[in-house]
Amino acid sequence: MSKLLHTKESLILSTIEVISEQGLQGLTTREVAKKEGISESTIFKHYKSKNELILAVLDYFSHYDQAIIESLGLKEFKPIEAITYFVEAYVTYYENYPEITAIILSYEGLMHEVELCDVVKRIVTQRVNTIQSLIEDAKRQNEIPKDVDTESLADLIIGLERVVVLRWRLYNYDSSLKEHTLTALKMLLDAFKNKGTK
Repeated sequence: MSKLLHTKESLILSTIEVISEQGLQGLTTREVAKKEGISESTIFKHYKSKNELILAVLDYFSHYDQAIIESLGLKEFKPIEAITYFVEAYVTYYENYPEITAIILSYEGLMHEVELCDVVKRIVTQRVNTIQSLIEDAKRQNEIPKDVDTESLADLIIGLERVVVLRWRLYNYDSSLKEHTLTALKMLLDAFKNKGTK
């Protein structure tokens, strides 16, 4: 059983590498098999189709979300600290595993398959809802003015993370993703903070 799980996870990791190196358009089971050093038919013993393999990748990618959300509940952060922690947890993960960032930048391409689109929507919705909930907490605790539009601020935070990740990949990981993202996030949040909030 553990060998089967190891093989399935290894196929997921190789699929992520292929997407990172060649994009979604370059992802084929043949390329994954080549990277694994196995026959293409071996993949189909574990995953019935390429889409099933991509679903496994998305599931692997989203497992981290739940861990971050659970850890938020265990820590006693003020809301703006919680937003910073939430973003920092992702960019730390991405900086340590650059290939995984190819997944967030592949959402658009995954939306054209109904079964994949539903999973992408669930992942994005969960992240957006978490940020929006933290923004609402910040408004209730008077860290952010009540008239700030929650949805728009959440879009700014998530958009900031995506564009910094994209630029980081375009320039071959030439700087600290974490440092750049957190500096930009602090500037953004400072612009929205209530003036009496430190």
